[in-house]
Amino acid sequence: MSFQEYLKYLTKLFVQYMDTPKDERRQRKAPREPWSARWFGAIPMAIRLLWRK
Repeated sequence: MSFQEYLKYLTKLFVQYMDTPKDERRQRKAPREPWSARWFGAIPMAIRLLWRK
């Protein structure tokens, strides 16, 4: 991919981003999972479920 093609691609993405309404851009963000799940996966959740029972 040449630099000009890459620049066209980035420009196209930027224009698409700017064309979407601000409210719609904010709705796309998904809520983040807890830090323990991000760092250690499903193990903390499994321990919590066992602890509660």
